[in-house]
Amino acid sequence: MNIRNELKSLIAQNGTTLKHVCAVLTERTGKSVIGNNITNKIRRNTIKFEEVEQILDVLGYHIEFVRNE
Repeated sequence: MNIRNELKSLIAQNGTTLKHVCAVLTERTGKSVIGNNITNKIRRNTIKFEEVEQILDVLGYHIEFVRNE
C-alpha cells in the first residue's frame, strides 16, 4: 500500500484539498500544520502513524486492523 496515493485518493473522494485538511488540523491541534510539510513527510516515509490517523479523522475515516485468514 502506498500511503501517498491512498491519502491523495481519499482527499479527492471527499471533494476537499490537503490545504483544507491542514487548516482543520491546525484548528483542532492548535499547532501549525502545513501541506508542504505533510507532503514531504509522506514522500520521505517519515510521517507518523498519529498524523495519518488525524488526517483520516478529518476525512471521516479510521484505521482498522483485520487479521488475514
